Amino acid sequence: MQSIFEILLLLIGVARFFIFAHFIMSWLISFDVLNVRQPLVGQIWYTLQRILEPLYRPIRRYMPDLGGIDLSPIVALIGLEIIRIVLINNASVFL
Repeated sequence: MQSIFEILLLLIGVARFFIFAHFIMSWLISFDVLNVRQPLVGQIWYTLQRILEPLYRPIRRYMPDLGGIDLSPIVALIGLEIIRIVLINNASVFL
């Protein structure tokens, strides 16, 4: 059972990494530091979009429109952190 606990924490860590990478890339693309027409940048960007869009879509449905500011990555990170805290505080269930 502890291996399930560790796998869940690993998956949360990977999801957090993807969200941070997507967030940083979005800013770099917005300020023209990165160009999505470059093959590697475009491939990474669109892959992250496809991975994270199913996570962001339900959050965006309930978030108010803030005029171009997307807070769904922050809400997703907070949600993942809440899940991680609950898992750690209930680790005795997995032992």
